[in-house]
Order: sequence, then C-alpha cells, then structure tokens
Amino acid sequence: MTMIAAMGRISQIQAQLQQLSTVGTERVPVTATSTSTSASASAQGFAASLAAALGTTGTGAAGISAFGSTAGATGVNVVASAEKYLGVPYVFGGTDSSGMDCSGLVQTVYADIGIELPRLVSGQMTMGTEVASLAEAQPGDLIVTGGGDHILIYAGDNKVIHAPYPGRTVCLREAYMTDAEITTIRRIIPSTTNDAGTGAAAQQLSAAFAAFTQNSFAPESTR
Repeated sequence: MTMIAAMGRISQIQAQLQQLSTVGTERVPVTATSTSTSASASAQGFAASLAAALGTTGTGAAGISAFGSTAGATGVNVVASAEKYLGVPYVFGGTDSSGMDCSGLVQTVYADIGIELPRLVSGQMTMGTEVASLAEAQPGDLIVTGGGDHILIYAGDNKVIHAPYPGRTVCLREAYMTDAEITTIRRIIPSTTNDAGTGAAAQQLSAAFAAFTQNSFAPESTR
C-alpha cells in the first residue's frame, strides 16, 4: 500500500468509525450521556490504535510514514540501490541516471525498492521516524542538513552517498557532518528493534477494537 493510499484509507476508516459511534449514540436514551461519551471515546481510541499499528502518526501528509510500503525492504537494499548511481552528474531537479539532485537521488533510490517518498527534501525530512544521532544511524537512513537544504543517504561505516552540488557527481564519502550540523536523521525502513514492537501494537489494536465494538454495538438494554 502506498503512503497516499494508506493516508486515504486511514481517513476513510476514521470517518466510518465516527459514523458508527454516532449511530450508536442516537439509539441511547438522552439520560445515558456517559455511554455516548464512552462510545465516541472508543471510536477515537480504535482509530488512534489503527494509525499506530500502520506506522502513522496522523492523517496529514507530514504524519504519514512509508512503513506501509517497506515489507521485505532493508537498509542494505537502499545502499545497494544508491550505489548504482555513483558517478551520475548533479543536475538540479534531476531524478534519473542522466542527472539528479540530492532529493532526486533519494526519491529514485527508494522508488527502486518499491517505497514512495516525496520529491523534495521538505517532504522527505518528515517521513519515517527520527534517529537521535549519527552514532545511531543505520544503512538506508536519511540525513538532512542545513535546515532542509541537503539530504544524504547513510551507507554505514560512517559513510554517506549523496548528490553534492553542480559540477560534482553522486559519490560515496566519509560522513563529514557532526550532530550539531544535522537537522534530522530519518529512518524510513523500521529496524529490527522497531519490528519487535509489532506484536504489542497488534495487541493494542485488538483491545481497542474489542472495546469499540462492545460499546458501539451492545444491545441498548445492556448500556
């Protein structure tokens, strides 16, 4: 599922849940105010848990991660894809092997392994989850510098791959920036540690759904 599709699907489900909770409250007598509040809260809780389980933090574009499209992909895949473009000349606005800029390289590399990212650094730097420091970066992570002026792909072993500036080519080099010079580091593909939390997220989602259905669809006599 692409990011845009995931975003649209989340919005649809949240709207459906809101409608269901409204239907449930309309059947409840006016005196059962606490029950209607509970049903609405359950709907909101289920929607939030669903978003969390899908790896999203909201319904806006900036809150959607690419995790829904990363099944089977690894950071090593990202680096291998990036290495195919070593030597490609820097061309502002470019996105292919004839020439590319820094964000064009990132978008193309991730597209090669089936992950859709925004075209510009301003969008790319909001994707995935934030990594605290360069020391914690893993292959495939994105390093943003200059407040969003430049983006690089971390290749591991303190090296980066990037499209520097006009007159240069896509290259592999030592990571030259310090944490103080880094605006953000973004992990698009979840690490093994992050994946370990999938079971807990699934349990949270299941519990939220059970609570929602119990409050929204229970017979009126039991409310």
